[in-house]
Amino acid sequence: MLNNNPLMIISAFIPLIWLFFSLWKLKMTAHKAGFTALCLTAGLAFLFYGADLRQISQAALEGIMLSIFPILWVIFSALFVYNITIKSGSMELVKGLLAGISPDRRVQALILAFSFGGFLEAVAGFGTAVAIPAGILAVMGFEPVLAAAVCLIANTIPVAFGVLGVPILTLAQLTSLPLDKLSLFTSLQLIPFILLLPFILVHVVTGSFKNIKGVIIVSLLSAVAFAAAQTLTALYAGPETAAVAGSILSLAVIIVWIRFFPIRKVWRFSNDMSISTEKYAKNNFVSILTALSPYFIMLAGVAVTRFIPAMDFLKEYPFTIRRQFYFGPGGKPMAFDLATSAGSLFFIAALAGGFIQKLSIWDMAGILVKTLIQMWKTAATVVSVVVLAKIMGYSGMVDNVSRTIAFASGRFFPLLAPAVGALGTFLTGSDTSSNVLFGNLQKQTASQLGMDVEWLVSSNASGATAGKMISPQSISIAASATGLGGREGTLLGITLKYCIFYIILMGLVVYLFEKLF
Repeated sequence: MLNNNPLMIISAFIPLIWLFFSLWKLKMTAHKAGFTALCLTAGLAFLFYGADLRQISQAALEGIMLSIFPILWVIFSALFVYNITIKSGSMELVKGLLAGISPDRRVQALILAFSFGGFLEAVAGFGTAVAIPAGILAVMGFEPVLAAAVCLIANTIPVAFGVLGVPILTLAQLTSLPLDKLSLFTSLQLIPFILLLPFILVHVVTGSFKNIKGVIIVSLLSAVAFAAAQTLTALYAGPETAAVAGSILSLAVIIVWIRFFPIRKVWRFSNDMSISTEKYAKNNFVSILTALSPYFIMLAGVAVTRFIPAMDFLKEYPFTIRRQFYFGPGGKPMAFDLATSAGSLFFIAALAGGFIQKLSIWDMAGILVKTLIQMWKTAATVVSVVVLAKIMGYSGMVDNVSRTIAFASGRFFPLLAPAVGALGTFLTGSDTSSNVLFGNLQKQTASQLGMDVEWLVSSNASGATAGKMISPQSISIAASATGLGGREGTLLGITLKYCIFYIILMGLVVYLFEKLF
């Protein structure tokens, strides 16, 4: 039954309302908004939900530990790898290679925004999937607004699995739901959007669906490759490399197809002032392998630890440690996979790749310090949001919110579930943070309504991808990368209509197929 105490109902919504208001209206930075929302949550839990200081401190400690490992550990390691490739010059080599594949503007958008952007989101995150492709496209002759908009719209699909599966791993850990089901259901919900996205990007670039003619096959093949690789990897290998596999196979398919079937009628802008791309095509195979060595090492590490039974000892003590921090109702031990976590594998890959790219120990030490400095605001935001979610969950505030939503929406809740995830990403700029905020809310609402819990919880991760393209953080990054400072409103106006379409269609997908799972 719905809790009829109006003060308890209102107080449960206050932290979420404050997050929205402080970020959107007050223009407060994410780490400040998160910290103030956390303090507000702790006070409300104490005043209205009977949580004592011991329970709040234990919930906070569990949240801090979850924030550090695995979330921040993976983000740090991924950013460390990215900074190493920047320092060594390897990323410039990769960017140049991709820019020289085809002179067709539609194909360039597919390669850089869809496939390469997806790869960057899966292995680096931190805004790289928007900033780098948008910057390249602008340099290659795309109008800055167009370059930014294309990359914002493309940076949706891979966000669900994010940096080495962290959003799904976090969702599974917070909700105590099976990781394999959440991975599979999320990938299944995304398939229709993966198949549509290349065609939408071509429409954005050319301004007309008529201009899809000539790139229909390569667009479809790249989408099918992404969807198949991501779904099969999520099903059989887990979420860590699902988006990596999808983006790499998609990129490979485009390159191979264009190599054997070049575009006959190259599409360019009416006032095209494109730069020559011939200089980009002179990199040899060994230099490419060297440039991408950290990522290949990371993928090899994932394969070895996931599929070779002899390595199972790494999943036991002392390589895996279990500790319990919250001892109230619902509390349970947490597992810390020190050796086999994506963050640990990526950190090892970063060091090995750095040596391969001929960086010294001192170079890498400097990059490590730089990475730590880059991350402090992100770390503060993540810790605040995760601790907030833990306090809300253990105190019963999430349960009250979910009961209210279930009472208000009834059997139509699946239509709204993806929008909740999108709201979380819009507010925080992160699919992971959206899952932290609303994962348990989706779980408890689905349970209240007697609906498939795993399917609806997965829709939070899937729906959160829509909010990424209109998130103020993402738009700010895109504007900065293309020299559009002060024109963020223009970018929001372009992406908002696609976001609304995305959310409505996702709601229909989740609603229509909920009974099947």
